[in-house]
Amino acid sequence: LLFDRAHGHLPPPHPPPSGLTVKREEQVNGLAEQVEFLPASNQKKLEKDGPKRMLLIVGAVITVILLVVLIPVLVWHFHFRPDTRIQMLYSGSINITNRSFAEDLENPDSEEFISSNSALSLCRSLSLSCAHFFSLSLTLYLFRVLYISYFLSLVLPLYRSCVLSLSLSLSLTLTRSVTDHCSFSLHAAPGKNGTFTSPGFPNSPYPPNSRCQWAIRADPDYILELTFITFNLENECSNDFVSVYDSLSPIKNREITESVCCRLCGTYSPTTERRLISSRNVLLVILITDDEANFPGFKAEFRQIRPKKCGGVLEESGKFFSPYYPALYPARSDCTWTLKVPTSMRVKLEFKAFLLQDATKEGMCLDYVEVNGRRKCGEKRTFVELSNSKEMTVRFHSDDSDTDSGFEAEFTPYDAGNPCPDQFACTSGRCIDETLRCDGWNDCGDNFDEMHCKCKEDQFKCANGLCKSIFWQCDGMNDCEDNSDEKMCDCDADEMKCNNGRCYSKAMKCDGNDDCEDGTDEAECDEVLKVICTDYTYKCKNGKCISKKNPECDGEKDCADGSDEVNCDCGIRPFKHSRIVGGVDAQVGEWPWQVSLHIKQFGHVCGASVISNNWLVSAAHCFQDESKIKYSNPGIWKVFLGLHTQFKVGTMVKERKVKRIITHESYNQYTFNNDIALLELDSSVPFSSVIRPICLPDQTHRFPVGKATWVSGWGARAENGESSSVLQKAELRILNSTTCNRLLSSTVTSKMICAGYLSGGIDACQGDSGGPMSFVGSKGKVFLAGIVSWGDGCARRNKPGVYTRTTKFRKWIKDKSSV
Repeated sequence: LLFDRAHGHLPPPHPPPSGLTVKREEQVNGLAEQVEFLPASNQKKLEKDGPKRMLLIVGAVITVILLVVLIPVLVWHFHFRPDTRIQMLYSGSINITNRSFAEDLENPDSEEFISSNSALSLCRSLSLSCAHFFSLSLTLYLFRVLYISYFLSLVLPLYRSCVLSLSLSLSLTLTRSVTDHCSFSLHAAPGKNGTFTSPGFPNSPYPPNSRCQWAIRADPDYILELTFITFNLENECSNDFVSVYDSLSPIKNREITESVCCRLCGTYSPTTERRLISSRNVLLVILITDDEANFPGFKAEFRQIRPKKCGGVLEESGKFFSPYYPALYPARSDCTWTLKVPTSMRVKLEFKAFLLQDATKEGMCLDYVEVNGRRKCGEKRTFVELSNSKEMTVRFHSDDSDTDSGFEAEFTPYDAGNPCPDQFACTSGRCIDETLRCDGWNDCGDNFDEMHCKCKEDQFKCANGLCKSIFWQCDGMNDCEDNSDEKMCDCDADEMKCNNGRCYSKAMKCDGNDDCEDGTDEAECDEVLKVICTDYTYKCKNGKCISKKNPECDGEKDCADGSDEVNCDCGIRPFKHSRIVGGVDAQVGEWPWQVSLHIKQFGHVCGASVISNNWLVSAAHCFQDESKIKYSNPGIWKVFLGLHTQFKVGTMVKERKVKRIITHESYNQYTFNNDIALLELDSSVPFSSVIRPICLPDQTHRFPVGKATWVSGWGARAENGESSSVLQKAELRILNSTTCNRLLSSTVTSKMICAGYLSGGIDACQGDSGGPMSFVGSKGKVFLAGIVSWGDGCARRNKPGVYTRTTKFRKWIKDKSSV
């Protein structure tokens, strides 16, 4: 056979008819060769019919079956299969060493950018097994000299697994730029503020499944300040979120918002500052959204500012701060202060606030303040550093990753021979009043004021030698710091104490049996068990009782009928709230159930809590008549909901009148027992971001001793002091009822709950009466644990505040208001 070189294939041979012998000459490589076809014998005579025919039949059947199966699969695959795609993003940067920066290079559409003789070249070469499934976009950002930041975006089907190889080269010329429709480049103008918004804001929600980005640049030698004026995204950060980067590439360790605590999502109060500072002249803002619920979005403002100089020599006394405190300090900061005092004195440095990036797992401080050769980081309470000479050097350093609010510090001179005139000197450098020595309280912060003390008659000695109040023994809290005050109590160490006073082995707890015979050993179990109904077990609507502790509104259906998750649109704070550095002012919308009750000629008198669109709950003692004023008359009251600052009524604040006041029929004005009242509004109030109901706890709900709770109101800041115009908040601790009863001369009943600090200093006060004691549950739901009722003065030592225990009145509230 002659190979056809012109066409690159072998021509098919033409065999002769069967039984003939044919000879042909062919030219192969210039030589004559002969090909002979031999006759074939009759194969049909030699073959057996059975096996071959059977094989053909089986093969045909299998082929038909395969076609029947494959054809629908192929039709579904190519025509009906959902085209689910995912986006893969790559980013990076390139330094250009032989080009100079020009303003036109920032515009990808400019002639300077795309001209072949001056454009910056960036090539891409892809090697992948399924390239036809990909769409590729390339976006360039340029800033300063010699630096390019770029993005590669690839979209591919979710089901297709491809091996992707990307490489970069500088061999080709870029002739066009393919940019995302939701990608923007912004330049801060000198002396002016720029603004930008999420797509559609404020007229429509932002679009689903979007990735929008804003690359912001300032002039050389400037940095950027970014402030979110309005911010309203979905609450779940895994769905919709905003990230801000201290670069033009979304590099994880350059994400500024991660240092705030997390990506930005949810809704922030107007009083919550969302101000971010860059460390160089660029910022990148990225908005990511999913395909579910979309929200209004955000409005942001940016401007370029000169970097603040930090450090220097400070003399005599004064204050100094980390850069931009209390806003986030920039990355890559280095500041050194030299503090000088007169020759005969020493330096006393007190940190009033201290919020730096936490140490690593290995204990290394990446951001730190270095004093006396020791580095400190993380979050710390007020502390003091002392020098051994007339000078002290303070160094502040931050790396290129997470940042925080920083610090506030104050230095003063002190006499090393008499550091605390007429006061007690702590080893920490703090000075306290002499009367605080050996009083059972850790005033120095390191227990130095409580060491080597002789215990008084009303104190006991801990195993570590400290003297503590006898009221603190067996109160369920580790007051001695070595737990010796909780030993040798009624029950042994391996036993638990039931509410009825009996002691049982801890092994019997949560075993499904009511060993205490009052349900307490089965009332605080994580596993849901059906148990006998008692006063301590949660009762479902179907009449069945379960053992789980506080099951209502925890996001899990524990009851078979789901009744534990009904009517749970409560206790939600629409606004997110950041940490407050010092101060006790509440933020707008932080306690949206807080109500201010006014009497026309007096202004604010009492507080209350929203429990529905038409009902409030307050304290009965607020509505007891006096000789001159009939407080029980609904007509003299005005209700302000959503209020933050007294006499500053904005559009979000709603004013209502009181239609009816229902005080508890068994209220005792001498003991304050049953101190609860309901107020019906004259018209329904709509809920909003600043007006929401608080959750009413079930009668079996437990508020554990020692856990944090919050009180809020416009009451006096100090005993017999003036009331506050701005809503205040205070964090307290729930106290043991037995201890509280001892301290308050056995006047605390089972319908009351105590909270505060036995050291004093924090408490509710005059004007807070009737307001909420808010307890934040494990799932973020807020429950009304108590109602501000009474106390022996305000914030006195060993005199905690007393609150109406709302769990005791859940049925009464429902009977009177149907809430």
